[in-house]
Amino acid sequence: MRIIERMESNVRGYVRSFPAVFDKADGALLFDQHGNRYLDFFAGAGTLNYGHNNPLIQQALIKYLQDNGVVHGLDKATVAKINFLQKLIDVILKPRNLEYKVQFTGPTGTNAVETALKLARMVKRRSSIISFTNGYHGLTMGSLAVTGNSFYRDESYGVRVNTAFMPYDGYFGPDVDTLTYLRKFLEDSSSGVDLPAAIIVETVQGEGGVNVASIEWLQGLERICHEFDILLIIDDIQVGNGRTGAFFSFERAGITPDMVTLSKSIGGGLPLALLLMRPELDQWQPGEHTGTFRGNNLAFIASAESLKYWENDAFSSAISAKSELMKEELVKIIGEHEDLDLELRGCGMIWGIDFHKSNVASEISSIAFENGMLIETAGANANVLKFLPPLTIEEDLLREGLAIVNKSIGALAQYRQKQVSGVGI
Repeated sequence: MRIIERMESNVRGYVRSFPAVFDKADGALLFDQHGNRYLDFFAGAGTLNYGHNNPLIQQALIKYLQDNGVVHGLDKATVAKINFLQKLIDVILKPRNLEYKVQFTGPTGTNAVETALKLARMVKRRSSIISFTNGYHGLTMGSLAVTGNSFYRDESYGVRVNTAFMPYDGYFGPDVDTLTYLRKFLEDSSSGVDLPAAIIVETVQGEGGVNVASIEWLQGLERICHEFDILLIIDDIQVGNGRTGAFFSFERAGITPDMVTLSKSIGGGLPLALLLMRPELDQWQPGEHTGTFRGNNLAFIASAESLKYWENDAFSSAISAKSELMKEELVKIIGEHEDLDLELRGCGMIWGIDFHKSNVASEISSIAFENGMLIETAGANANVLKFLPPLTIEEDLLREGLAIVNKSIGALAQYRQKQVSGVGI
């Protein structure tokens, strides 16, 4: 670790949370340089839905490289790109009656968000964007402007321009309809909120604390966008690619966004980001929005392989079964620790336990790591323990990870009880 501490910027984060030198990985498992085994309930912040070194993806990549396939191609046509696009059409878009064009942006999620915001403003000739409380959309300047968490924002960055934040579903509690609030601002020409070019939203706020928007709220938001001629952008970077059960997180609500941003697991573990848009929105001039790495051919190969999981309903059904298992076990865990006032939120294979206090979830994460598990925190104050295991995880490993969390919560609770009672102090 000495070279990391000496050479790498202080901005490094996850290496502090998980202080080990990792060497090998397989499925839902990581191994450090000493051979110690760790269960991965972090999955690259949602990048590894199909697991580490997925054998289907691995073999396809090896063959492609051995055949001297094109690795870097800017936006030139390659066999890898054509095969990926055809697979995307046949397996994902056509079965869902979605007619989207595809734009390859830079390699990360924030590039896809930046592209969506820029295009929306160009098409609608309006500069304002509406985002939501606790939303997270990336940390480059345009994406940061629509990200809510103050930890990432500073007035000196100048990122507040042309963005308005509205309350997400449930922000004021279950009895307040936040869409009524939004509608009032849009209807009132003196509200101080300009008519936006677009509204950007996550159907499940991952980094924001695993906040799940209801079906009714998402449908109502789509109606408002249609009524006021606003483009609806769904950020599916973390919770797309099957994380909520269906391939797209918005499928459960039966809505059709104008744009969808995808990254993380769409690349099968490799850098890839893209923007899906209604064809009439594709108003770019050739070369008007570019990027050196807007076409990662290795990721095209990996993604085409990962999309094979969606050729029938078996994978989605397996996710649903694991989702029920996670929910049942997490409800039991909360029941065993009623004195901690825990709250469970989630759907599919993204769940969060809200400890309602800062630092507690981080302490649980640290204890879990000591017990051979990677699990991260979320929420404005890192108050939520977030569960993001690979979608391909075996049931026995899933149960093992949940047991480690339960053990870790119990260990912390016992330690704090000793502190209160003065035992051992």
